[in-house]
Amino acid sequence: MTGTEITPDTLTPVLTRRWSEERSWTLETYERTGGYRALRTALAAHPDQLITLVKDSGLRGRGGAGFPTGMKWSFIPQGAEGPGAKPKYLVVNADEGEPGTCKDIPTMMADPHSLIEGCVITSYAIRANFCAIYVRGEALHPIRRVRAAVAEAYAKGYLGKDILGTGFDLDIVVHAGAGAYICGEETALLDSLEGRRGQPRLKPPFPATAGLYASPTVVNNVETIASVPFIVAGGSDWFRTMGSEKSPGPKIYSVSGHVERPGQYEAPMGITLRTLLELAGGMKDGIPLKFWTPGGSSTPMFTAEHLDVPLDFEGAAGAGSMLGTTAVQVFNETVSVPWAVMKWTEFYKHESCGKCTPCREGTYWLVQILERMVHGEGTAEDVETMLDVCDNILGRSFCALGDGATSPITSGIKYFRQEFLDLIAEQPAVARPAQLADVERAADTELSGAPA
Repeated sequence: MTGTEITPDTLTPVLTRRWSEERSWTLETYERTGGYRALRTALAAHPDQLITLVKDSGLRGRGGAGFPTGMKWSFIPQGAEGPGAKPKYLVVNADEGEPGTCKDIPTMMADPHSLIEGCVITSYAIRANFCAIYVRGEALHPIRRVRAAVAEAYAKGYLGKDILGTGFDLDIVVHAGAGAYICGEETALLDSLEGRRGQPRLKPPFPATAGLYASPTVVNNVETIASVPFIVAGGSDWFRTMGSEKSPGPKIYSVSGHVERPGQYEAPMGITLRTLLELAGGMKDGIPLKFWTPGGSSTPMFTAEHLDVPLDFEGAAGAGSMLGTTAVQVFNETVSVPWAVMKWTEFYKHESCGKCTPCREGTYWLVQILERMVHGEGTAEDVETMLDVCDNILGRSFCALGDGATSPITSGIKYFRQEFLDLIAEQPAVARPAQLADVERAADTELSGAPA
């Protein structure tokens, strides 16, 4: 099914099909609805067959970058087994912190066993015997729910030693982060897991060869891993019947903002905002759309002219943005673009880890300029100054946080430059305001003792 063929009536849930089940998070419900059958199929196959299957499916990372998942798995060096060989690790990035993104937390709340089954299959494929699920520390309920599901899986023999009698061993640890947006970046996450301050590493080396504890590591997003059991059960050809040719499969879109029914909407990759708005009940109170983000605030914004852009990796990029985490934030005509950009930039300034100068200093000064402009004290040079600062951040920071921080500003100015120019205040020249001159005369008279 391609993006142009998608209608609200043709959507059949895959990733979210258990969400409406009673007590969907329990092992009992998961097994009753077909859970852990794919695991048995996977453990009967050779690990390399699973890597090939995922490659053929075309599954791409659902955390934002869209890197081919099977290819990432294949980068893990194999063949060096035995004493002295480095262990291999799977790390699940569940540190969902991108503004507007809300797909991984609902998955962990409603269907944690799909994540766990995906972890076991993935670990078997890359020959890892240890997996860490790194959950955002503020998300207390998902942490508890995933830990409870892990305990259920251990008790039933899906985790631990000699899983299902196959001789494969796997331990899973659910780790609570400290609530830092930067730890959504895979190498900062690895540093945090190792007990250090969460800051991005210089690459290369890449995690595939020197990741957790300097060992080969695969880092995948929750939605990516939760898709794996469905691919094993249905096959690569079935998976490719959804989505587009280069971006196949289903996707969970987080729709928020000025819509009647905000929430998570699963659809094949390539759906358009026009169809998503139909699913979400349309624009709230009927106020027209002004601008929106296809993948969170770190992706360049779109306008009402982009309603029919296919929301897959190629479609979003072709229109000048990125698919990102499919955090679709919708804003109507009542919202000031400079104000929204300022709020996003304040977030990036606050969350910058401070390791590299372009991001640390650039976001600080961008906030200063935007706050001044929003308060009606802008100057004629401010717009060009912001673009110049963004140019000095983009591509020059350690990680993508700096690049993402520039996206709201550059795209906001691209589509709504006049709104920024309207905030420019005409500064008085040499002459002072008459009121200020009166105050100073009165003060001089009082100090001299003369009658006012």
